[in-house]
Amino acid sequence: MKKTQKSYADLPPIRVRREPPTIVEAVAAAQDLADDVEQQVEIAAGLIGLPAEEVRPHVLSAQRAKPERMPERILSHASPSRAPRTVIVERRARPTVVVERRSRPLTPHR
Repeated sequence: MKKTQKSYADLPPIRVRREPPTIVEAVAAAQDLADDVEQQVEIAAGLIGLPAEEVRPHVLSAQRAKPERMPERILSHASPSRAPRTVIVERRARPTVVVERRSRPLTPHR
């Protein structure tokens, strides 16, 4: 016996669970998006859905705890007979991959 196909109208609606980010996650995202503290407060408050006054202390405390970025030039230890060597670190971004979705051709190519 063949099974009948169900249409999408017969299926129950899809339920989507919405969980806002935690304060730590929102502050980390805001720090990555903006350098200005006030902008970070606005971004984090918008992500969480809280007023800016409640988010501001968390952004300020995270600002102090953020470590300094390592310098791009690194000096290696050298022996007394040689001068120190400088190593330059270059960061390259990978090219973005674009995937195009194509529909089937209307006429077969045979």
